[in-house]
Amino acid sequence: MIEKKRILLADDHPVVVVGLRTLIETQDDLEVVRTAATGLEALRQIRETALDLAIVDISMPALSGIGLLHRLAEQTASIRVLIFSQHEDRAHVNHALRAGARGYMLKRNVLETAIPAIRAVLAGGIYIDPAIAKHALNSRADTTRPTESEAGTSMLTDREDSVLKFAARGYSNKETASKLDIGVKSVETYKARGMEKLGLKTRVELIRHALVRGWLSDV
Repeated sequence: MIEKKRILLADDHPVVVVGLRTLIETQDDLEVVRTAATGLEALRQIRETALDLAIVDISMPALSGIGLLHRLAEQTASIRVLIFSQHEDRAHVNHALRAGARGYMLKRNVLETAIPAIRAVLAGGIYIDPAIAKHALNSRADTTRPTESEAGTSMLTDREDSVLKFAARGYSNKETASKLDIGVKSVETYKARGMEKLGLKTRVELIRHALVRGWLSDV
């Protein structure tokens, strides 16, 4: 028997919820077990239900998707959250990622991106809708002069490179340590050294660098 991943859908438009639920449940290993029409209701469902993933509209009544992410961070909740939005600007994407979202997909592309996005996030990765990835994260990959972070990549040790790739994909220090069979303290050290070499200070900057370098292409 296939063990299904348990998903919450939070959106205040019933038609959207029904459509996305139908799409998700075409997959044998995915199941929508809860729905919510407000951010506060979604927060309650997450607290009370064993879930693997929450797909949350960024513009929810009572509590926005970003507000929900902040509440979850305060509670150190481990659930992965995929933001679902009609907003395509850099500010919304960056705010979501800084708040702890593991992915950002556009409503207009949901038929094409929902399943890949869900699978990427459930696998521990980061998903940014391809339609907005470059301009939303302000990538400078098309410039002829390398950025500081691009130039620094060649100075990374193999271990720093591996640790940063796992971090960019959303793995925790503990998960990375298990993957690489090293200590958590070593992971923290390699990450700090690698970030310093690349001139990166935030998670969003690391994800931007990962997108430019193609580190997320095999997630």
